Amino acid sequence: MEHIQYRLLMIALVAVIFMIGIGIMIAEKSSAGAIVCVIGTIVSIGYGFVTKRKLRKHS
Repeated sequence: MEHIQYRLLMIALVAVIFMIGIGIMIAEKSSAGAIVCVIGTIVSIGYGFVTKRKLRKHS
């Protein structure tokens, strides 16, 4: 059994929160909030992929 990588878990949770925020902002008809959440989702997922690649490179 592998150990849990808490940094990647937290990044994934932040990305999920931004995705939930997209749905909430669309329901509230807030285009500015939806755009902020979309940008936050893209940044957090991208940061997660970059972090995972760096961790694999060091292993």
